[in-house]
Amino acid sequence: MKVFGVDIGGSGIKGAPVDLARGDLAEERYKVLTPHPATPEAVADCVKEVVDHFGWSGPVGATFPGVVTDGTTRTAANVDKGWIGLDADALLTGRLSGEAAGSPVTVLNDADAAGLAEMRYGAGRDRTGTVIVLTLGTGIGSAIFIDGRLVPNTELGHLELHGHDAEKRASTKVKEDEGLSWQHWAHRVQKYLAHVEMLFSPALFVIGGGVSRKAEKFLPLIEGIRAEIVPAQLQNNAGIVGAAMAAHAARAGEPPAADGSRAVAGSGRRTASAAGSAARAVRSAVDSPVGWPDDGR
Repeated sequence: MKVFGVDIGGSGIKGAPVDLARGDLAEERYKVLTPHPATPEAVADCVKEVVDHFGWSGPVGATFPGVVTDGTTRTAANVDKGWIGLDADALLTGRLSGEAAGSPVTVLNDADAAGLAEMRYGAGRDRTGTVIVLTLGTGIGSAIFIDGRLVPNTELGHLELHGHDAEKRASTKVKEDEGLSWQHWAHRVQKYLAHVEMLFSPALFVIGGGVSRKAEKFLPLIEGIRAEIVPAQLQNNAGIVGAAMAAHAARAGEPPAADGSRAVAGSGRRTASAAGSAARAVRSAVDSPVGWPDDGR
């Protein structure tokens, strides 16, 4: 089965059809630069360009670099503040579908999407306990999993580190902007990981984002962390794959976990009160522990 995924980032917007049987891109991804300012309308135009490049018509999953609940974007650290409080599902669905109804869009946090992909297909597969996926890029995104189930919208990149947001000290963008050596930057990442480990005591850190392609240059330089640290296996495609997973799960109408199991009472599954609004019920499936509906494999 193929579903389309789009990864909206602070510097680029990329997407491709995803083969969900393999957990990999079905075609080479297409990327455009994120507009500046990254207003909702401008970003929506870019998302449409990416989707139209493939002539795609059907469900689309899209990541967003901020908190997303019920399809609404709640924060906007690295994009225009016009996103705050916006029904992003509706905006993007309207832009892609036009007068048709063939391209419903499901929006979720970008790091949550990357984490879902890594937990299903990549470095976190079959891992239990607490796993934290961190995406190092324009900022620092985070996804926490407990026995394979997502705790959404954690935003650990905004933890304070030496008086600053951690992502202002240890993101890949900071390394580039300040011309930091791998050694210097790895020391900053080490301090950040030590802080996160103190708070959550994970068994595993998965380091994602584009820099994961160069993991051998900095991971061996990180010392003193008890948890295992590994690079993301899906690297910078994890967000696209996770977005496609979320779109498929949303269309199935249930919030299964990354391990494929169904949600249980209290986990955010669709209830009788939610059934009155199909669109909102679908979004709830994304904001709850999201993973993979086995009946779509």
